[in-house]
Amino acid sequence: MSERAPRVPRESGRFNPREVLAAAKEAAVAALVALGLFVLLIGVRTDQGPTGALVIRTRFGALAAIVAAVFVGRLVLALARHDARLSIGRLAPAALRAALSGLGIYAAAAFLAFALIVPIVFYTDRYLLDLAILIVTYTMLGFGLNIVVGLAGLLDLGYVAFYAVGAYSYALIAQHFGLSFWICLPLAGILAAFAGLILGFPVLRLRGDYLAIVTLGFGEIIRLILLNWQDLTGGPNGISEIARPSFFGLPFNSTAHGFAATFGLTYSPTHRIVFLYYIILALALITNWVTLRLRRLPIGRAWEALREDEIACRALGINTTTTKLTAFAMGAMFGGFAGAFFATRQGFISPESFTFGESALVLTIVVLGGRGSQLGVAVAATVMLGGFEFFREFEQYRMLVFGAAMVAIVIYRPRGLVATRTPSVSLGARTDIPAAIAGGARTETPA
Repeated sequence: MSERAPRVPRESGRFNPREVLAAAKEAAVAALVALGLFVLLIGVRTDQGPTGALVIRTRFGALAAIVAAVFVGRLVLALARHDARLSIGRLAPAALRAALSGLGIYAAAAFLAFALIVPIVFYTDRYLLDLAILIVTYTMLGFGLNIVVGLAGLLDLGYVAFYAVGAYSYALIAQHFGLSFWICLPLAGILAAFAGLILGFPVLRLRGDYLAIVTLGFGEIIRLILLNWQDLTGGPNGISEIARPSFFGLPFNSTAHGFAATFGLTYSPTHRIVFLYYIILALALITNWVTLRLRRLPIGRAWEALREDEIACRALGINTTTTKLTAFAMGAMFGGFAGAFFATRQGFISPESFTFGESALVLTIVVLGGRGSQLGVAVAATVMLGGFEFFREFEQYRMLVFGAAMVAIVIYRPRGLVATRTPSVSLGARTDIPAAIAGGARTETPA
């Protein structure tokens, strides 16, 4: 038999012409696909003319730039597959990658410190304060959904239902019984957790796509109930004049018994906004702390075992029924807390605020941030909502840019922006294992 000739290594920095040609063909195909997709979305635009008739305007320059960017990007990616030296993971030095891997705790501390001083830094900018409240609200929703999706591995597409139950529970209890925000808040969370239990029973035997479809239907059922039960929920008109929270009984108004007059301050509507910001920040931090503590308890380890393999989880003697129900109930409770805050923040709620788009946004935050990663959820919420607002002036392109960014993250960072997290159980200090134990002592048997 003839021996196979040894493979000649390729010279550094050179590509085989066939590889370059194949990469160019692949990039050309991608550019043609981009041209077909964007020729009517970007290349042609219809505007209203002076006489009221529609006028067709062309933007072939922007279209050519996008097609060229797709061609170049695809060419680089195709060449990177043939030469590992061009891969993204090898572009950064090993020392830099090692340094970045240990910055998680410092990044979390810096993130928290910045969140605490946001009202001080942006006190005069009402727009940024409202944006900060929105980001923290969705961060809290992400923490709650992270229990169901990230820890327990249950795909929930109807999480907005618990958000709606908490909001309407708070609004109805506050209006009909005259209770304060601090009493209605835990009641809204309990009712939302009860709704989570109701959802949990029908889906105990469902997994994957079937579970997603059922939870999606549950979210739509809740929205339709709120829309059609007009005697209780007000139907499409919603509920207005919802009670606002007070500071130990001191309302945020300009009266003599208000917050500003009591502390000798000049009245400003910003006082209430700052107070609301610290309320939702405290709720989000409590949710984060409870989630981290639950992960270290037996129920948290059962959630993670259920996520990895339900059959193995049953084999270990774990009651999957109670495990699923507790995951749905805990996640729903935190969603109810966020819904109650949303109701008191807005002062008005309606079914239009609780559509499937809200569930999709929260699920996107959890998946892009990294399932099971609390820091990743906070980073993803900030990037998603902050990016959407700051790029609002680029209304025609921002959805395209964010869609491309999400596709890139799903392809190249499938585990999310923050893929690593502290394990629930660890051995503590590292111990060196002797080579004799690791390799095993060889014993020779006599011939």
